[in-house]
Parts: sequence; C-alpha cells; structure tokens
Amino acid sequence: MQYKRILLKLSGESLAGTQGYGIDAVRLNDYAEQIAEIATMGVEIGIVIGGGNIFRGLSGASKGFDRYKGDQMGMLATVINALALASALNGIGTKARVLTAIRMEPVGEYYSKPRAMEALSAGEVVILAGGTGNPYFTTDTGSSLRGIEIEADVMLKGTRVDGVYTADPEKDPEAVKYDKISFDAVYHQGLKIMDLTATAMCKENNLPVLVFNMDVKGNLKKVLSGENIGTLVHP
Repeated sequence: MQYKRILLKLSGESLAGTQGYGIDAVRLNDYAEQIAEIATMGVEIGIVIGGGNIFRGLSGASKGFDRYKGDQMGMLATVINALALASALNGIGTKARVLTAIRMEPVGEYYSKPRAMEALSAGEVVILAGGTGNPYFTTDTGSSLRGIEIEADVMLKGTRVDGVYTADPEKDPEAVKYDKISFDAVYHQGLKIMDLTATAMCKENNLPVLVFNMDVKGNLKKVLSGENIGTLVHP
C-alpha cells in the first residue's frame, strides 16, 4: 500500500447522487463498499464528510441566515452524513465510529486525538464529524486539521472531478490536468482546490493532498495501490 494512514475528505454534494439533495442510498453504499475494501487491506482510515447535500452555512447566510447559526447548522448536517456513512459501513461488516467536534453524546463520541488514534489502531474507520466545531471554518479546513492531528500520510480529497486542472474543465475544453502540483503553484494560479486556510495548513504541516474522482467506483483502491489517478498537491 502506498499509504498506511489516510484522511479521506468526502463531498456532501456528491453524497446526494443524482437526487441533487439529501442522501442517495446507491452513492452511500458505493462509498461504504470502497472504504470497506481498503479497510480490509490494513489501511487506517479517518474520514471527514461535508454537509452541502443538506445545508451549507455560506449559502444559508446569503439567504438571510445569521452566518454563525448557519455554520452551526452546516456542522449538524455533517453529523447526519457521518451517521449515515457509519451505518452503511456497519451494515457491511466494517466497524465505524463517529467522533464529533461538538459534544452530542449519545449521537457520537466527543472528539479527541487520543480517542481517534486508539480507534484507528484498533482497525476502526473513524468518521470525524462537526467540522472544527467552530463557525467560519469550512470542512476543508476541518479535514486539514484532523489529517494533521491523526498524523495521516496524505489527505485524499474525493470529488466529482478526476484531478486538478489549469482551468475549470467543465467550462474550458482546453483545460489541462496536472499529475502533480505544489501548494505554492495552486495559490499563485488561484486554483480552487480548497480554501486558503486549509491549503496553508497542509503546506505548513507537510500534508500532501491527492485530488481524485471518488464517484468512479474502484478509484479509492487504485489511488492507494499507487495507480496514476488524480492530482497530487505537494508542499
């Protein structure tokens, strides 16, 4: 295996599947099966999942919600997604534990690094919900923080596109995909991979990010097997 311990960042919007909203059972089970497959190979897996399929704090703020409350609603949306993923994993025989950045026992255990590390070492998939527990931070920043804390070898950013391009491939047919690119180049070219806080955290703490299309079943295993899939963003 190319990586021993990973932080997998999943998109909430992708979890909606073809519905465009909520949780698509087919997509949820596809994700669970891919994660279970690599768990059986001995990879230690931490997961952060967004909440955009249910509620996004920023979009809520643009519609009149107070940003502070909107972000709290977004954090709760990530917990709903985390519970759904844990349930899907447990249903196929893979142990999964939900740790939340905000106290809400018995919905999930309160997050701490020692608790997360203990569960990872025991072979459990650890789903880290609730973002950072603070408003004004995205789940990308939450992923960076948790990836650094659990001492992951890499952050795997599962998206709907197959890597990082010179421009938006959906808008520019001449956009070219990168195999590798540095965090500095991402910043200077204004490429929208993650928000700047998340990018800076990964760069400063030497956490590489591999961007790939999680919606193609089998890609997660291919990434971990060292196949040339996606784009590696490196310090």
